[in-house]
Amino acid sequence: MVIVTGATGQLGRLVIDALLQKLPASEIAAVVRDPNKAADLAARGIEIRQADYDQPASLAAAFKQGEKLLLISANEVGRRVPQHQAVIDAAKRAGVSLLAYTSILHADTSPLPLAAEHKETERLIQASGLPAVVLRNGWYTENYLAGIPTALQYGVVLGSAGEGRIASAARADYAAAAATVLTQDGHAGRIYELAGDGAYTLAELAAEITRQSGKTVVYQNMPEADFKAALLGAGLPDFLATLLAESDVGASKGGLHDDGRQLSQLIGRPTAPLADMVKAALPAA
Repeated sequence: MVIVTGATGQLGRLVIDALLQKLPASEIAAVVRDPNKAADLAARGIEIRQADYDQPASLAAAFKQGEKLLLISANEVGRRVPQHQAVIDAAKRAGVSLLAYTSILHADTSPLPLAAEHKETERLIQASGLPAVVLRNGWYTENYLAGIPTALQYGVVLGSAGEGRIASAARADYAAAAATVLTQDGHAGRIYELAGDGAYTLAELAAEITRQSGKTVVYQNMPEADFKAALLGAGLPDFLATLLAESDVGASKGGLHDDGRQLSQLIGRPTAPLADMVKAALPAA
């Protein structure tokens, strides 16, 4: 049995999709906080198990008979370490043969403040003695594509990434990597630095939007505080505005770049090109 935590999240659902290409549904279990949100997964034959990172007893029950477990990092920044510790403890008690964890690119050296909790979680996994594989996911291309309608409206992409190159990939690419390590042997003990095959600056992203849309879009680099203020003005909650602004600054320092191509090697195909993803994200004419 392969168990996926956070299975109704954006990445979790894609991991389930990728696993179903390799395993029968009867060998996959989805751990979710709200089973009502997983009705579609249940309809596909996936076993739904209710659990909460903040309720250790629920995790112990959810991980029973699990051979391999994917810990998708919790989304409550600032609370991740105790939540992840609970999952690690429950996985050890359940006797899982492999724990896979979605970390962040170059977690041990990353300039992104977001990396601190991932680095500590990696330490906790190592200390647990569990056979584990660490998937250090780079940035999702979708993080930037979500802003395309606004960029087209105002003719500008805002950010604080400067000339930093961003080797992002599609969520589906990272999901495919997770499915690969969960369905193959030989990955225990490995740390994978996962990033897209190509890299771009935000100025190049703006140029690609311009090329495909026919509307002039430029990149405007801003101080971190100003970029955060702009995100708040656009209606983002404070924690998310802070995370995105800090991450852009980290990108300016090389924190979102890697050219090792371990992701495409792991999934056995090229990662989704930026141009293709911009095309798919453009509003219909």
